[in-house]
Parts: sequence; C-alpha cells; structure tokens
Amino acid sequence: MQQPVLRSGRIRQQIATSIIWPRHTAAALWLLLGALLAWAAIAYSLQFMTGLIVGSIYALAAVGLTLIYSITKTPHFAHGDAMMLSAYFAFFALTGVVIGSTQGDVRSPVRLDRLPGATEQIWRLSFGYGFLMAVVVAAIIAIPVYLAISRFIYRPLQDRGASTAIVAVASLGVAIAMRGAVMLVWGATPRNYSTGIRDTVQFWGLPRVVADQYFILITVLVAAIAVSLLLFRTKLGKSMRAMADNPDLARVSGIVTADVTRWTWIVGGTLIVAAGTLLALQSQLSPELGFVLLLPIFAAAILGGVGSPQGAFLGGLIIGVVSEVTVGMGIISPGYKISVAFAVLILVILIRPRGLFGVQV
Repeated sequence: MQQPVLRSGRIRQQIATSIIWPRHTAAALWLLLGALLAWAAIAYSLQFMTGLIVGSIYALAAVGLTLIYSITKTPHFAHGDAMMLSAYFAFFALTGVVIGSTQGDVRSPVRLDRLPGATEQIWRLSFGYGFLMAVVVAAIIAIPVYLAISRFIYRPLQDRGASTAIVAVASLGVAIAMRGAVMLVWGATPRNYSTGIRDTVQFWGLPRVVADQYFILITVLVAAIAVSLLLFRTKLGKSMRAMADNPDLARVSGIVTADVTRWTWIVGGTLIVAAGTLLALQSQLSPELGFVLLLPIFAAAILGGVGSPQGAFLGGLIIGVVSEVTVGMGIISPGYKISVAFAVLILVILIRPRGLFGVQV
C-alpha cells in the first residue's frame, strides 16, 4: 500500500526538480555570459566596442523581425534584403544616382544633396542633415512597399491556410525580387553615402572609434527605448502583445487584428529602414548586404527567444560582441564571423532551448 505514495512522492520530486533546474541553468548561463562580456570589455576593449556597435544594428533588425513574426506569424526571410532596399532608397533620395548607361550613372535633378549645406558635416560625423532627411524619405517610400507585400503576398497565403514553410518560401522569393530590383536600378558596384576620411573620436577613456559609430549606437538605443515604450505604455502595444499571445482571443476581445497587423508592419518597417541605413553608414551599400545580414539577424532573434523583443535586442548585442572579440583574439579569420554567431546560438539553445528570454511579446 506504500508503493503509490512513494511513486507520487517521486513524481512530485521530479516536477519540483524540473522547475528548479531550468532556473538554476538560466542563472548559470546569465552569470557565464556576464563574466565573458566583462572579460572581453577589459581584455579586448576595441573589439568589444566595435562588437557593440555592429551588434546594436543586428539587435535593431532582430527586434523588427521578432515583432513581425510573433504578431503577424510571418517568417519574413526577406528582412535582410528589405533593409538593403531601404538603404538604397535613402541613397537615391540623397544623391539621385541610378544606373543610366554603361558610360556611367545618371543623377536625378531632384535630390537632397542639392539643398544648401545638406552635405556639410555635422560635428565630426561624415554626413550632414541631408542624410537624416534621406532616411525619412526612405521610410516614406519603403513602408508602403512593405505594407503592399504583406497585403498582396503574405496575407492571401495565410488566409488560404498556407503552412509556415510555404510563406517562408514566398518570402525568399520576395527577397530575390528585391535584390534583382536593386541590381537593375543601381548595379552591383558598392556605393557609399559619403566619401573621404572619417573622423575618429574618443570619450571618457573609451577606445577611439569613428564618430559615425557613436551616432549609430545612440540612435539604436533611442529606437529601442521608443519600441519598449510603445509595447508596454500604449494601447496599441497592449493590442500587439495580446495578438502575439493569442490571436483568436484578441479578436474575440474586440481587437481589430487587421489594424494591429498593419501597424506592426509600419513599426517593423521603420525599424527595417533605420537598421538598413545605419548598417550602410557603418560599411557600404551592396546588393549582397541583405543576404549577409539575414543569418546573424535570425540567430539573434532565436538566441534571445522567439517572440521576445528584449531577448532579440540582447541577442544581437551578444552576437556582435562575441564575433568581433573572437576575431580580435585571432581564433578565426574575419571571413568566418558568421559561424561564431551560430556556434553561440547552438551552445545557448542546447542549455536553454527557449532562448535567453523565451517568452512572447
């Protein structure tokens, strides 16, 4: 007669262990990550700073990706190419350059760099106010494009009950179409928003970096705070989180899911434009930029926990820092930085399958 009691006692003990063990594992994982990042900040301060800057761009892109996926249930594999396309929109708005013929480019007479003082440097940055206006123009052009893609490509497939794999393949087709359009209009030659030597600055004993990189880091932080306030301090944000948690219940509760989906693409599209232009400012414009970005962005979103914007942001920073520090240590060559992102991802997922946060919006 004691056997059932002993068995139930073992079951309770197993349940308690299954609850405590993940918590202990998560705490150990956080301590390990914190210790490694602190060591990298001291031992490889320049690479750590560079990793923060590159990782912040990954983070901003990953936040947009996880919002779109968790709320609209769209596996947007065209995310990287959408960033690339947005960066080219800003380039066109600023310079008016398109491919004209084999003899050279053609420049539109209507362009922002013709405004008085538009290209004069702000502080020690490599650009003037014309670039900032170009980013706004790029958003005005790009967001309707992304809304149209959602409305006429993704939504019809989802309404017909298409599987996630089918929608993912469709998004890959969108990515290829975007890349082809850029190749047709601007060609394969790399482009830059500005030319010349970029000024470097140093603050508070931090490593000396290009002034543009401080602008990138500050812009990403401001954007991240804005998204956090939107999600947790506004009615729209509450509707987004409700729809991410349970779309059917959100619909029954009176939330207009079509409007929430539209606003999700507007917010996500804004983050796409910001991340794309900042990355092009950090490096240069190229039609292959989107494909190179896609893998680290998805790794960041999965590492942080699918459906968690906070986790996606932190995942992007971790991947950026670890990749740069690993190269700085001489463990791998710069061409294999992407492999580091997936090594970190696999390691964390093996320990914590849900990612660092592992919760929905």
